[in-house]
This record gives sequence, C-alpha cells and structure tokens, in this order.
Amino acid sequence: MAYLSLKGLKGKLIAIEGPDGVGRSTHIESLQEWLEVQGYGVLTTGWTRSELMAKTIASAKQGNILDPWSYSLLYATDFADRLEHQVIPALRSGFVVLADRYIYTAFARNTVRGCDRQWIRDVFGFAIVPDLTCYLRIDVDTLALRVIESKGMNYWESGMDMRMGADLYDSFKKYQGLIIDEFDKIAEEFGFQVIDARRPPEEIQDALRARILPILKEGRSKRESKAVEKAAEKAAEKLAEKAAEKTAEKSDEPAPPKEKEPVTT
Repeated sequence: MAYLSLKGLKGKLIAIEGPDGVGRSTHIESLQEWLEVQGYGVLTTGWTRSELMAKTIASAKQGNILDPWSYSLLYATDFADRLEHQVIPALRSGFVVLADRYIYTAFARNTVRGCDRQWIRDVFGFAIVPDLTCYLRIDVDTLALRVIESKGMNYWESGMDMRMGADLYDSFKKYQGLIIDEFDKIAEEFGFQVIDARRPPEEIQDALRARILPILKEGRSKRESKAVEKAAEKAAEKLAEKAAEKTAEKSDEPAPPKEKEPVTT
C-alpha cells in the first residue's frame, strides 16, 4: 500500500469498534440513513467483506485448519483489498466511510490468541488512521445476555477454537471477557471515543451522532472556506477584466475636439 498517495482525501473515515454482539452493525445502518438524509455520500465496509478474500476466510474458518498467525495474514489481505478498492477511492470522492470493525479488532483478537502485540501492529501497519474511532463498551455479563436474546452464540465468537470452556456459554464469557479487557487497553492507547453500550439503543445512537457531527462539520467548513476563497478569486478576476476593458475602450475613443480660441481684433 505504500505506493498509494493518500493526499487529497476529502472524505472522513469513521470506525466503530467493540466485542461481538455489541450492536455495531445495527448502529452503522442507522448512521448511514442519518448521514444520507443530510446529503452525505456514505460507504459502509466491514470485516471479511473483500471480494478477493471473503470466501477463502469462510472456508478456512469452516475447516479450522489454520493457526492464529495465518488467519491474521488472511484478514490483513482482506483489509488491504478493501482499503485499496473501496475505502481510499470513497475517501478521495468525499464520501463518509463507516467501518464496521477496523484493524483494532485484529489487535484484540490476535493478542488474546497469543500473537505478539507488536507483530500484529506491524502486519496492519499500512492502515489509514481513522478520523474518529468509537468504541462501544459493554461488560461481559450484559453482552452474554444480549447475545442469547438475539442471535445466539457461535463457535468463533465464543473462542471455542481455544478450548476456553466446556460449552459455548462458559467459553463465550471467558473469551469475550479477555477481548473486552484488550479493547480497553487499545482504546486508551489510541484515544478512542468510548460509549457505554449498556444504554438503550436510541441513547447509544445519539451519543454516536454527537461525536461524529463535529468531525463532519470540520470537514465541511474547510471545503466551504475553500469554495468561498475560489469564488472571491473569480469575482476579483472578473472585476479586473472589466476594469481593463473600460480602460481599453477609453484609449480607443477619438479625442474630443479642441475648443476654438476666441478671435481678437
């Protein structure tokens, strides 16, 4: 990715992070609708949604045949493909990009699975720093109850590949507890905006919008100021052209006749 020029990215990259089942996708869908009503172009992107790698990662997970380092490289490839073909072009066009998970998910998951912290940061070292990262924070007991009441627990989100418990529930709580602990450290390290995800959905959505709005206004004000400067420059150019035309017209006019001097006798 080093060959890509990142100059002139007019859009905004906003990442929403948090553990499995915290409600990221639902809130991103609401954010997209809210932003589009206000006239913003919006692109949403998420983990393992690359056309290049999505099927490969799904097949690898189904067979559970790779170690954490190999999975990390697959996820990094997926991320690089989306970054080059989706995220950067959208940012260049002035879109708001909403990322359902970002590289910090890889940091948390791989550290919990025993990978070296610095190694995983180096693997994803080509990433763009988001304009804003919001971390939906929740305690593991509330999270477990929410997941049971909604979609239910699955093998990977419960960390069953690490044999952390005798059943899905015990493993889920142990694994997601470690993920939350790691996210807390990452949030402090990278300066995330932390939002209490135990609150009602409408309050969480309001909190997200309150943090996103200043980022968008900042971007808009810069664009508007540039537009005003350009308009002023054009207006000044037109005035100068008109003044020059008037000067030229005066120089082409015939000289007024001289008054006759009175004849004296």
